[in-house]
Amino acid sequence: MRAALWLLALFSVAVAVALFAGDNEGTITVFWPPYRIDLSLNLVVLILVGTFAAVHLALRALAALLEMPRQARRWRAQQKERATHAALLDALGHLLAGRFIRSRKAALAALVREKALGAAGEPLGHAVQLRALAHLIAAESAHALQDKASRDEHLQLALADTAGRSTPAAQEIREGAQLRAARWALDERDVQASLAWLEALPQGAQRRTLALRIRLKAARLARRTQVALETTRLLAKHRAFSPTAAQSLVRGLINEMMQGAHDVAQLQRVWNGLDAAERQMPDLALQAAQRLLNLNGDGAMARSWLLPVWELSLQESDLLNDAQRVKLVRTLESGLVSGDSTTDREWLARIEVAQQRRPRDANLQYLAGMTCMKRQLWGKAQQLLTQAAAGLQDPGLRAGAWRALAELAEQRGDAAGAAQAWKRAAQD
Repeated sequence: MRAALWLLALFSVAVAVALFAGDNEGTITVFWPPYRIDLSLNLVVLILVGTFAAVHLALRALAALLEMPRQARRWRAQQKERATHAALLDALGHLLAGRFIRSRKAALAALVREKALGAAGEPLGHAVQLRALAHLIAAESAHALQDKASRDEHLQLALADTAGRSTPAAQEIREGAQLRAARWALDERDVQASLAWLEALPQGAQRRTLALRIRLKAARLARRTQVALETTRLLAKHRAFSPTAAQSLVRGLINEMMQGAHDVAQLQRVWNGLDAAERQMPDLALQAAQRLLNLNGDGAMARSWLLPVWELSLQESDLLNDAQRVKLVRTLESGLVSGDSTTDREWLARIEVAQQRRPRDANLQYLAGMTCMKRQLWGKAQQLLTQAAAGLQDPGLRAGAWRALAELAEQRGDAAGAAQAWKRAAQD
């Protein structure tokens, strides 16, 4: 389409020129005493146009001739710049490929070329960023080669190049250097140095995923479980882990904190520091309640921690697995229900109602039977525990049911029944 338009325009100009020149009979007379020169108007126009074109081309040629030395210098500078950038790219490529000696060599070559450009009076506009990146690549390669002295030297040079620079590019490179230094310190098990490098970062950079990952590893090495837990929560919000992995890591850290609690007050601080969603996790609630009982803590407090787990176990979908259901029963059995206080009576009522709603649930039969024994309801306990012993899948609970039946038989004076029950308990 464009070619057709150009053809039409050229045709129009040709037609206009032909009409003007064909019908134009004007002349121009030039007097140069004693001479007289008569010229056609068309010829004069052609001479003027030709003269203008010749002068224009002559000036363009003269300018190009005078510009050639500068163009030559610029071409040489561009070649040097390309060589510098090529060396930097080679260094990065070798680093990613694991060829660390070649990477360091290429990074040093880029630094030499950049320095030569500056000495020749043709500095790069991004010389600071280029030098800093080259130093970081050389430092990373030196770290991989276990050359700590060279690594630290290049790191300090990279930091010096970006010091006092307020441009976003320089700031990003400086933060990258600090993150690298934190990771290198962590590789050397120098936790304090790693955390110090992280603390030197701006507040926003400290919350980046890479910085948080380094902080998490450092906190784990330093056994700062609380810091590790807070960092894991932030990483989970940033979706740095899958939901399953995040939950598993959180549970592990919280369990570690619970096991590290030496008294009830410390354990309670750990529990109060948990999020609402974390308190709903069955494993954590069961672990916390069991740990509280082991520390001779308040049974009512343990029962309040277990209440969400108990409610989950009674749902139609039954969100607890077999191991969790067994642990819940064992925890409640470990003296949580005595029947002496108001809260104990509430729990006795909960257990009784739950067993009536699920009369075939062996775990609930066992728990209700043990509760009846605590309330000295021997007949009801005998009935429930007999049913539970036949249906329990967990060997520990089944043995506990037979032991309770043996004690009930001894109370009745049934020596043969007691012996049979003790035998079944020993078999489990």
